[in-house]
Amino acid sequence: MKGKVIPYGRQHITEADIAAVVETLQGDFLTQGPKISAFEEAFARYVGAKYAVAVSNGTAALHLSALALGVGPGSRVITSPLTFAASANCVLYCGGAVEFCDIDPQTLLLDIDQVRKKLASVPKGTYAGIIPVDFAGAAVDMQAFKELADEYDLFLLEDSCHAPGGYFTDAQGKQQNCGNGAFADAAIFSFHPVKHIACGEGGMITTSCLDVYQKLIRLRTHGITKDPDLLHQQQGGWYYEMQELGYNYRLSDISAALGLSQLQRAATGLARRRAIAAQYQEAFKNLSAVTFMNQPEDGHAYHLAVVQAENRKGLYDHLRAHQIFAQVHYIPVHLQPYYQSLGHREGDYPVVENYYTQALSLPIYPTLSDQEVAFVIQTIFNFYQS
Repeated sequence: MKGKVIPYGRQHITEADIAAVVETLQGDFLTQGPKISAFEEAFARYVGAKYAVAVSNGTAALHLSALALGVGPGSRVITSPLTFAASANCVLYCGGAVEFCDIDPQTLLLDIDQVRKKLASVPKGTYAGIIPVDFAGAAVDMQAFKELADEYDLFLLEDSCHAPGGYFTDAQGKQQNCGNGAFADAAIFSFHPVKHIACGEGGMITTSCLDVYQKLIRLRTHGITKDPDLLHQQQGGWYYEMQELGYNYRLSDISAALGLSQLQRAATGLARRRAIAAQYQEAFKNLSAVTFMNQPEDGHAYHLAVVQAENRKGLYDHLRAHQIFAQVHYIPVHLQPYYQSLGHREGDYPVVENYYTQALSLPIYPTLSDQEVAFVIQTIFNFYQS
């Protein structure tokens, strides 16, 4: 594989994707046009949600969702420390306070027992909501979190950036897709280039709640509406009202056209990710220095192929020397200097901190060939056997 660069993630742009974008460029709308609603409707069908709202990126999706769910000054919200900072930052954007609970060492997901313990330690009403994260593509048991959230009258916002197409099986034996709105008040997705569906930048919010949906639609466009049923006055066809302070978090038709095209082959890409993960899992059964994290395989979307590796820094450098660009996901949020300035400290969440010391994400994306997977595996074996 000499000279071949293998990143941990990579977008796949086809001729069909290019044609879809060109068609939009040659059309009448570059933004606020028909591709937006087409993408929203198709994505809602894909995950099984009632409503979907396209936005400019995953962080915008988190911010708007937090606002729509009532986060504001005085709101305290719980999330996982094993995530990208945006999952926590969205609470701060709204003036709220974010707190963490540790992860389950087996699933790497927010530990519901730790959340339950935190909630039980203070009076009801102390916390406003929970943001569980479908880390690496493993689906959170949202049914269990919904029962807990209802007990304490909390909102539930599912961060599904890693898990479009992922699912868990509920207590009744039914498949529940990530972001389908069956349990969470809202869910968010990202269309960054390394994600399952690439728009360049883009995001989506899904919900089954009409009030949340209508609020999101307004917040996405400056808090403005032209809906006759919502207007305070009727002055003519031109008339609109800014009814609250919103943002310009719109997605362009160009990006929506790309996302809509990519969505058509999402199932194929997901199947390939699972096949690559199975190869890693099988290979590392015979290498004690590397543990492929056996997160729930039922419905795993495998955005990331995460291992625990002895001498992680040495392996990372060895892989880079062979043009294999593995990555680390993530530095725990509470260890970031900004969050430490807010009072979080090393030692607060020992499970995630221990995980971080050996965490490494190996290459996984639909166009990664079996030959390249074998090269990654062999390069890892060579490091530990030298």
